[in-house]
Amino acid sequence: MNNLKFIAQINTLSSQSTQLCYHCHKCTAGCPVAVDMQYGPDRILRMVQLGEKERLFASHDIWLCASCETCGARCPNGIDIARVMDALRMQALAAGVGIAEPDAIKFHRLFLMVVQHMGRMHEASMLVAFKLWTRNLVSDMGSGIKMFFMGKVPLMPQVIKKRNDVKRIFKDTLVIKNG
Repeated sequence: MNNLKFIAQINTLSSQSTQLCYHCHKCTAGCPVAVDMQYGPDRILRMVQLGEKERLFASHDIWLCASCETCGARCPNGIDIARVMDALRMQALAAGVGIAEPDAIKFHRLFLMVVQHMGRMHEASMLVAFKLWTRNLVSDMGSGIKMFFMGKVPLMPQVIKKRNDVKRIFKDTLVIKNG
């Protein structure tokens, strides 16, 4: 696959125009996981623009992205970088590339399970489940404590009233059935 075809494929899958990025770096400046990334969102977009497929697929960054959409909210051109990251992950999986961050799939499944049962995300439930499943209990405890004191990890979940509507959405989608 040539570079132009790859770029067009990522743009189509993500419904984004990665060419609009002029690398102001606002996305990376706001990314909560950029500190753990090798490149960061803005450089990932640049690699897409250059068609650097192999380098992108080998990057841990596409698997580390939390899809929090902070980057997209900060982008002056309205690029939803989280959707670009999703497209990159889909293409990497379709190409049979090994997942650079194997726990990312566990995280994704747990995220969907928490949303399915509570109707929305609850960070503390997600954190406990993820730590127990991966048996990686203390590696990032410092940042977890910091997030707790910043009010980013509420202890009590807020369950939505129409939780059954969310469960029905999950029941009717292939994401959970095939995930």
